[in-house]
Amino acid sequence: MIEDVKIVPLRRIADERGTIMHGVRRDTQLNEFGEVYFKKLYFGVVNGWHVHEQLILNYICLFGMIKLVLCDMRPSSPTKGEIQEIFFGDDNYCLVHIPAGIANGTKGMTDPFALMTNVASHAHDPALKYVRIDPHSGEIPYDWARRDF
Repeated sequence: MIEDVKIVPLRRIADERGTIMHGVRRDTQLNEFGEVYFKKLYFGVVNGWHVHEQLILNYICLFGMIKLVLCDMRPSSPTKGEIQEIFFGDDNYCLVHIPAGIANGTKGMTDPFALMTNVASHAHDPALKYVRIDPHSGEIPYDWARRDF
């Protein structure tokens, strides 16, 4: 586990009318609120790596399944360089809290797509610094190919 990453189980309340899916509550909010956005991830597509200097991320997969991979890039972190995989969505409904300085990448695991939301610490601002790293460059030692065990 990467230090300061939190995985918070969320409740689903289902009845004959449908399902309520809990998200973020004021009493459990882990950081300041900036904006909420939604992202559609197509099956098999890798999105990332992204490393934000200031932005704190709070991902929830609302539909489908997503593979989220994290790599701790913080120079003074005791878990620097560690990689963590999280599969979340329909089979593991949770919020994943990702501090600034941790590279993150996602891969859509369900056909035709998965839908996620991010409760970000800041509103979108092009002036906020972040780094993009090609997910297949090898700069972060992770293989995005499916593994059959």
